[in-house]
Amino acid sequence: MPSVTLAPAGDYLTLSHGASDMRFHAIWLRDNASDPDTRAEANGQRLIALRDIPADTTIAEATLDGERLRLRFMPENKTVAYDLSWLQAHTYDKARPEKAGWLADGVETWDAGLMDGVPTGDFAALEAGGAALGDWLGAVTRYGFGKVVNGPVEDGALFRVVDLFGHVRETNYGRHFEVRTEVNPTNLAFTGLGLQAHTDNPYRDPVPTIQVLYCLESSAAGGENMVVDGFAAALRLKAENEAYFNVLAEHCARFEYAGEAGVCLISRRPMIELAPDGELIGVRFNNRSLAAVQDVPFEKMALYYAAYRRFGEIIDDTAMEVTFRLNPGEAFVVDNTRVLHARKGYSGEGTRWLQGCYADKDGLRSVYDAWRRQALAEAAE
Repeated sequence: MPSVTLAPAGDYLTLSHGASDMRFHAIWLRDNASDPDTRAEANGQRLIALRDIPADTTIAEATLDGERLRLRFMPENKTVAYDLSWLQAHTYDKARPEKAGWLADGVETWDAGLMDGVPTGDFAALEAGGAALGDWLGAVTRYGFGKVVNGPVEDGALFRVVDLFGHVRETNYGRHFEVRTEVNPTNLAFTGLGLQAHTDNPYRDPVPTIQVLYCLESSAAGGENMVVDGFAAALRLKAENEAYFNVLAEHCARFEYAGEAGVCLISRRPMIELAPDGELIGVRFNNRSLAAVQDVPFEKMALYYAAYRRFGEIIDDTAMEVTFRLNPGEAFVVDNTRVLHARKGYSGEGTRWLQGCYADKDGLRSVYDAWRRQALAEAAE
């Protein structure tokens, strides 16, 4: 049976539910009230600001009514009810990871062992929506990438992939870009050279968070696509040498692109990015776009370069990579803040034509989370 205990001053309460005890501050509870005076019923947004809630808010009374907790707040003398399941899902009274590099729930790292389990969605099924799209988006969210197969072989088909979850992010390369050999390329991606696994556009702020590559022609020998989990690589580096991990996370690299007239893009971000509480949230790695590193103290520069070298060696390790060939009508989608991508070199004979574009993963997550919530609500009915 659940039980609730008020602190003597009423500034917080302790809710015992199941095997856990959860504490909640009075001000937090009042700020997160869901009554019609506090939240708009249509969209759940707050109707009041924190300044509208008394700074000396306390809980005068707390009672349990089945799976509901009723609280009376003073000095407003306002009664609000909370679902116990909501409080459990939103508790903040829990142990936090103490070391840098922890991963959010729902994120799963991988290596070459995922070769036979690449998240793959059928184009027509994804466009039809429902569980096929939801499951595929969930897999992309978990692993950071996914393939699309059986799509149309037509110019601009990649936009229909983006339409599944969001909107194209236009850059100086245009609404989309062509990936095929050029005589005088503005970027090494437009040659037949093999490319080291990298994240795209690290010189931008904010960096494009989703990249889509769609195959229209593929008769040239070679050119297989390859992906590497940057989170797995960073955590492997940390396990091998924590000082290496820390120096890449604590100091900014500089990235630059000025390969065309009127464009000079520069950013200053660490190769391994952590949230303030230590969550691993991003990787930026692109040897072609790394500018002179000048934000590392002299005393740590040798360590930094040793760490950079080892990080690159881990990324290059074939045990870390998943490789596949894109055939016409196939595409892959990558989380560009996490998954590095590359391609093997290909010959000048035959043809290889891909189209690429960028989007933002907030749209992908929004579509997935909305589908998941709806699915959970329907399952509970």
